[in-house]
Amino acid sequence: MTAPTTDPMAGDPTGPAEHQAAPAPRRTPPVVRLLVIATFVVILNETIMLNAIPRLMESFRVSEQAAQWVSTAFMLTMAAVIPVTGWFLQRVSTRTAYGTAMGVFLTGTALAAAAPVFELLLLGRVVQAAGTAVMMPLLMTTLMTVVPVSDRGRVMGNVTMAISVAPALGPAVSGVVLQLGSWRLLFLLVLPIAAAVTWSGLRTLENIGEPRVSSVDWPSVLIAALGFGSLVYGLSRFAEGEVGLPVAIAVLGVALVAAFVARQLRLQRTGAPLLDLRALSHGTFTKSLVLMSVAFMTMLGAMILLPLYLQNVRGLSPLQTGLLVMPGGLAMGLLGPTVGRVFDRFGGRVLVIPGAVGIVASLAGLTQISLTMPYGQVLALHVLMMVSLAATFTPVFTLGLGALPMHLYSHGSSILGTLQQVAAALGTALAVTVMALRARQLQPAAEVEAQLAGMQLAFAVSAAISLVVVVMAWLLPGRPEPTPEEGQGHAQEPHDGVEVPA
Repeated sequence: MTAPTTDPMAGDPTGPAEHQAAPAPRRTPPVVRLLVIATFVVILNETIMLNAIPRLMESFRVSEQAAQWVSTAFMLTMAAVIPVTGWFLQRVSTRTAYGTAMGVFLTGTALAAAAPVFELLLLGRVVQAAGTAVMMPLLMTTLMTVVPVSDRGRVMGNVTMAISVAPALGPAVSGVVLQLGSWRLLFLLVLPIAAAVTWSGLRTLENIGEPRVSSVDWPSVLIAALGFGSLVYGLSRFAEGEVGLPVAIAVLGVALVAAFVARQLRLQRTGAPLLDLRALSHGTFTKSLVLMSVAFMTMLGAMILLPLYLQNVRGLSPLQTGLLVMPGGLAMGLLGPTVGRVFDRFGGRVLVIPGAVGIVASLAGLTQISLTMPYGQVLALHVLMMVSLAATFTPVFTLGLGALPMHLYSHGSSILGTLQQVAAALGTALAVTVMALRARQLQPAAEVEAQLAGMQLAFAVSAAISLVVVVMAWLLPGRPEPTPEEGQGHAQEPHDGVEVPA
């Protein structure tokens, strides 16, 4: 998925000013709009099953730990598949990547909706996740290719809804749907929407850039799948209260990831790596990666703690919990385009620094949760967190990926997507572990009070860790940096250019 860096639609920051001032960039390219909708639909499914666990236990007569696998397996598959997408997106055309991803997702959704036994439901979720894993890197790579630098903030603001708001809205949507009927409705409602989006995309989508013919290093594929899968699985099991085996699995995952990194560094010198880690040599991208990973980790930790507080401590139903946290997710999505326009006009620092401070402030406020805290205060703190994340994500995505040369866009998107899955698992594991350890220390106390104290400490730990976000925010530049010289050489490679839909 490459394109000449001299093409005005490729967003070359070193190109002539008149290219960036052209009127066409003020409209979001149809290909990006379509991919945003498709990505929102598929990523929504990552968290949509969280409230369905009791229904699954009753329907299939399985334990809670087994039922949790409908979410764990999805996350594991995402972590295992995303590292391969950097190579895959450069190997195939845009239409082929889109058709493959959505076709696989539809197959998994249909299988899950009709599953007569739990094992087939689990297989459906794995197939769903395999399709979902391709969509976010495809969206980000296409956006960075066809949208000029001067307009990326605005367009990236729209993308924020798909990659950040969808997971936040998943539990709220499922809470409402489960009030209407069976858990199968969660898939039956998604199926026709995803089918319509797929049909529309295949009818109108045009190819962006030219695929490259390259061989795949199958040992890298295997090591990446085992390494990132084991790491995420170990962390997720650790979050369930186990210690010995999950730690061993996570350590094995770390060792395999280290082996994967070593192999990619060797392949960079002798051939084509599966995941090009030269993206990490660009300082702005690496700082953005650290900021995004920590922010995502604290967000997922809060997403697991807040429902536990509202349901286990305050006694709210899943539907009431979903409705209470829904305004924050909606605010995050609605602010995305505005944040993008502000970024295009004033740069990133006016957004990222206040956003980082807001993340810390909201988590610090949640350390004060109690048996009597007004729900309005909980709502306000959650909205503050979501708004702060919206102010942070859009500029950081744009600055980070914009610092890479064009031939590294797909690899940078894959690295970002992979670390998001690891950060999600780590954030969940850390929040639940801190809460459980603190509650165990206060064992003689009443169960509710001990659990509440554990949640307060977990929020405090998250607030302390999120200070890293503030530090990284200060270190990031305000504007996208010029494409590195490394990208200039790539522009001379043979290709047929960018084909932009009208």
